[in-house]
Parts: sequence; C-alpha cells; structure tokens
Amino acid sequence: MSRIGRQPIAVPSGVTVNAQGGVFKVKGPKGELTVPYNPELNIKQEGDQLLVERPSDQQRHRALHGLTRTLVANAVKGVSDGYTINLELKGVGFRAKLAGKNLEMTIGFSHPVVIEPPAGVSFTVPEPTRIDVSGIDKQLVGQVAANVREVRKPDAYHGKGVRFVGEKIALKAGKAGATGGKGKK
Repeated sequence: MSRIGRQPIAVPSGVTVNAQGGVFKVKGPKGELTVPYNPELNIKQEGDQLLVERPSDQQRHRALHGLTRTLVANAVKGVSDGYTINLELKGVGFRAKLAGKNLEMTIGFSHPVVIEPPAGVSFTVPEPTRIDVSGIDKQLVGQVAANVREVRKPDAYHGKGVRFVGEKIALKAGKAGATGGKGKK
C-alpha cells in the first residue's frame, strides 16, 4: 500500500472542502483552489481529517493514490498558510525592487529586467538582494520562482546570478594560466 496515500490530511479550522465528480474544491482564509483528480478514487472527510481511498490494488490506482493525496494536501496547506520561496541575488551591483506589483531586477544586463507576476502570485523584496515569491498554489509559486531564476542562472565560475536561498553552487576552477612557455618548442 502507498505509505503517502494512507496518511490522513488534517483540515485546519476555517477551511472548507468539497470533493465530488473528480473535482476537489478547498476554500480558506487565503483564497480558494480547485484540484482535479481521478473520479475512481474516493476522497472522504471524517471530522477534521481527509482520507484518500483507492478502489483496487492495481498499479495505476496505487500510483494515483499517493499523487492525489499529495495534491489535495498541498491545496489545503496553500489556502490556510500559503507558500513562499526565497531567492537571493549574488553579484556586484545586482539588486531588485518592486515597481507596483512587478519585479524589476538589475542583474548585469544593459537594461533592467521586469517580471510581471501571474494572478495568485506576489513578489516582495525585503532587501535589495532578496526576493520572496508568495502564493497559495505550490506548483505556480515554484514555477514563477524558477522563471525568475532562469533570467540569470548562477554562473559556474563566479557564482553570480539569481539562486534559491541556501542553494550550493559548485564553482569551476578558472584557467591555470600560462606556464612560462614550457612544453612549446
């Protein structure tokens, strides 16, 4: 049996859930989300917990069991707490600021890079070298953070660029330099 699929999902107070016809709807203090799921699976509420059940032990149902439980748990956590991904800028003169809701970054190009957040995602800049991407949809927040990082990935020689907080970059050694002409004749 799926170890993840069997785990119950705690529903915090202030969060309402509804699952029927292959659509799971959850509404909470931060907003509401809709998660489609395979209607062969059953999502039922027992008190303040949700359980995802599968009809058989077929490989397909086992695979969908853990996936569905994880997607439902992410939606419940998103509408109650939300998700935040932190990015940092490394490099001389690299900085970010907000221009309205848009993120404006100066990251070594001849022009500032402006990124407009999609609906449901917001940017905050607590420091000029830190960016926080927040929202209720875990997948969307992660994708937007990856898109921001993609604008200027950390380079392999100096580590300059946009990276996730705590991300380790393996730096390559540069050229060894000329050896004084040895080996040439």
